Amino acid sequence: MADRDSGSEQGGAALGSGGSLGHPGSGSGSGGGGGGGGGGGGSGGGGGGAPGGLQHETQELASKRVDIRNKRFYLDVKQNAKGRFLKIAEVGAGGNKSRLTLSMSVAVEFRDYLGDFIEHYAQLGPSQPPDLAQAQDEPRRALKSEFLVRENRKYYMDLKENQRGRFLRIRQTVNRGPGLGSTQGQTIALPAQGLIEFRDALAKLIDDYGVEEEPAELPEGTSLTVDNKRFFFDVGSNKYGVFMRVSEVKPTYRNSITVPYKVWAKFGHTFCKYSEEMKKIQEKQREKRAACEQLHQQQQQQQEETAAATLLLQGEEEGEED
Repeated sequence: MADRDSGSEQGGAALGSGGSLGHPGSGSGSGGGGGGGGGGGGSGGGGGGAPGGLQHETQELASKRVDIRNKRFYLDVKQNAKGRFLKIAEVGAGGNKSRLTLSMSVAVEFRDYLGDFIEHYAQLGPSQPPDLAQAQDEPRRALKSEFLVRENRKYYMDLKENQRGRFLRIRQTVNRGPGLGSTQGQTIALPAQGLIEFRDALAKLIDDYGVEEEPAELPEGTSLTVDNKRFFFDVGSNKYGVFMRVSEVKPTYRNSITVPYKVWAKFGHTFCKYSEEMKKIQEKQREKRAACEQLHQQQQQQQEETAAATLLLQGEEEGEED
């Protein structure tokens, strides 16, 4: 992937909120924002401005810009040899940039999560007064949290609140592989009042450039709560096939594993096997405790009988002496 700034970040300053760059055929905007593509809308039309000898590089297909408060957000649909993907960039007032990268399939799930956060935000009461907010502008506990795991990437979404208001923090980490650890996380923060506009811009790009695939028919997810933990069972699919993601979530901890469909039966058999073995072990322990309790009662009864016999014998001896 090319690591240069997208055309929208280089030339998008002249566009208004939610404006589109570059793709003449998409109907979502004109080619007038040519600052990103080397002139005359070069960033649109599937990256047609790239020289013939550089077709293997990343091409920018479309871009949208969303302005929320003092921040600019760029959503760029790109394509390389591995397929299409979405880059989301946040540019703050000081020019600092943060970027997230999502496959188009993850972008669809992210759009759906945004809908959930928008609905939750709409149901919240007024923000806490600034004089009661936590000191030093530190965010308080999350108002709502979700996370998404796909292949080697994890996305953490937290609706939070601080002295400046409510916002959705999105953090991405990438697992490089065994022994290499995770890259430093990239984080963007969306002010809550702009979530709908951001979601709509994302949805438009997905409608125009998302991969048209017949959605797989999959079972609905479920969850169960044990003590202070909650376990989520979510069935998904990707280019490798169907899988189940089992997530363990605690107030300060979350982790997950992905189980391919082809080993579900083995997993189920293994769980059932250990469940039966634990039942047998617990039954033996109950029988052992019951036997110990019975032995204790027998010993106590014998002691009581011995004590009674001793008292009776003492009484008989005292009677003979009289």
